[in-house]
Formats: sequence, C-alpha cells, structure tokens
Amino acid sequence: MAKKAASFAALGGLVFSTDAGRHCPECNKPVDACICKQTVIPAGDGIARVRRESKGRGGKTVTTITGVPLAEDALKELATTLKKRCGTGGALKDGVIEIQGDHVELLLAELIKHGFKAKKSGG
Repeated sequence: MAKKAASFAALGGLVFSTDAGRHCPECNKPVDACICKQTVIPAGDGIARVRRESKGRGGKTVTTITGVPLAEDALKELATTLKKRCGTGGALKDGVIEIQGDHVELLLAELIKHGFKAKKSGG
C-alpha cells in the first residue's frame, strides 16, 4: 500500500483549487464572462437554408435551418422565437436549428421578415 503524503511539499507543489472556478483557455476569463464563443459567427455565404428532413428520425419530420449568420447566443434566441411561431418544439444542435414538423414555408417567411436571406433547400 502507498504511503500518504504528510504535507503539501511532499506532493511536489501540486495543489488543486476551485476558488476561481473554470476559465476559458483562450481568453483566461471565467467561463460565464468569456467573449470568445459569443463573437464567433460561422463562416458561410450568409444564406439560411430551410429543408424538411425525416431520415434517421424514426419517420418523424423535422424542419432544419442551416447557415444562419449569427453567434451562438443570438442563434438560441432566434430558435426560441421560431419554435414559438410554429407552436412546436425543437432544438439547436451544432449551429443547426431543428423545428418539429413540416414548417418550411412558414419558417422561410419568418426568416425573411427577420431580415435574413433564406431559401428552400432539398426536395
């Protein structure tokens, strides 16, 4: 059985502290105050593409919106607004807004109303 260290010096200077909490590795600010993730806008052509999908979802239809040129926080707000407008649930996964059901035409109109370039994608 290994002996317990009798003092901090015996540990070789290794001490763990949770006093300051988690920090962003890029800007070294607390995770709550980090500005790195908030200002990142995904690269693309600036056109939001709306399509209806059912593949890999057990036959359930969802409408997906990709390519929206917004930062993560603004994208969450937009997703919430669109879900309320359609009266259904949905999710935001990896920058893709998923709305339950077939709402392609309604979402195209809403995105254009919010000032985005939007077009229908897929069949």
